[in-house]
Amino acid sequence: MASGYPEGFLWGAATAAHQVEGNNVNSDTWAEENAEGSPYAERSGDAIDHYRLYREDIALLARLSLKAYRFSIEWARIEPEAGHYSRSAIEHYRDVLLACREHGLTPVVTLHHFTSPRWLMRFGGWSDPATADRFAAYCETVVRELGDLIPYALTMNEVDLPVMLRDLFASIGQTPPVGIAAESWTAPEWREEAARLCGTTADKYRPFLTASDEASIAVVKDAHVKARAAMKRIRPDIQVGLTLALPDVQALPGGEERAENVWNGYFRQYLDVISGDDFLGLQNYTREVYGPDGAALPEAGAELTQMGYEYDPEALGRVVRQVARDLSIPIVVTEHGVATDDDARRVEFIRRGLEGLQDCLAEGIDVRGYFYWSAFDNFEWNFGYSKTFGIVAVDRSTQERTAKESGRYLGEIARNNGLGRP
Repeated sequence: MASGYPEGFLWGAATAAHQVEGNNVNSDTWAEENAEGSPYAERSGDAIDHYRLYREDIALLARLSLKAYRFSIEWARIEPEAGHYSRSAIEHYRDVLLACREHGLTPVVTLHHFTSPRWLMRFGGWSDPATADRFAAYCETVVRELGDLIPYALTMNEVDLPVMLRDLFASIGQTPPVGIAAESWTAPEWREEAARLCGTTADKYRPFLTASDEASIAVVKDAHVKARAAMKRIRPDIQVGLTLALPDVQALPGGEERAENVWNGYFRQYLDVISGDDFLGLQNYTREVYGPDGAALPEAGAELTQMGYEYDPEALGRVVRQVARDLSIPIVVTEHGVATDDDARRVEFIRRGLEGLQDCLAEGIDVRGYFYWSAFDNFEWNFGYSKTFGIVAVDRSTQERTAKESGRYLGEIARNNGLGRP
């Protein structure tokens, strides 16, 4: 039976530099982890040592028959101090890209995945309008040095996540300093300490995940537009986009206006900048349901993931359709995944999600790729290493990798360019 997936479809898995590389000591997130009273459950430390083991990891993904690898280049490594670019870091990422080429994996590179250089906080971080030009200069440097090896570039990951976090915490009467779980925010003073570790004060300390006010959103949007233009000037053929975190937003009777406002905040307010992109990176994990009094809890007995999300793989197809109603550029699913210690549920999540995506393709929606999140069990921000999203397990005492059945299953799909149905 024909799979319904077009030739050249990007089948892959994704990572983020800070979550896998280890020892990202020049970033604001490293400062947050190491601040006294930090809400992070544990420090990233060596992470899964991907900075050293990337060749073996890329070879493993290729042996699983994946065709693409989405990873991020770390700004704090490339530009450890303002205006100073590290030749060593540039050559490291060149070798990562060459390893992808050697193993037949198409690289999809994210230039910013939540973490920023410490020095950026001294200027006001993502509240400073000049951050847009600084970010564009960094992206320009990367593409000038490495652009011949980068067919797809994502400027920033989940530019709408700060808005989602703001709304989440506002609903429980708290204002989060970063994207953290409410119950772990036990010592607000840690923010002052994190700012001090970045060489600044709390009033200037504005990491990416706090860029949720109107002025900061404008900075983020300007950074994307300027970075896209800078990269295109050097390599007009490079395909540029950004990613959005997009749950399937649904309404109960009486919740229609709330749901519409939420969708506008998550998606439509960014249409003015993403409509000029080559593609949209769409990231989906679950659904959100709104009633007249706000967000509704999952129904009693609903299956929940380790993250507390409702297990809903079909949300992917629904949100792809919702996006396609407002946007005519191609879509790449840059993240879709589930945190669970039951790998059979992960296999099921992938299968059902891809069946829905196959239906979208049959309806004529232009979808160019699917990246499972994540390639490896890794550092899940403030939750530490307790959440397992990966299709490859990692024993962090030895850094030994073990492919899971879900990894073999996704690889089989990649080999066959899709999945048939009985």
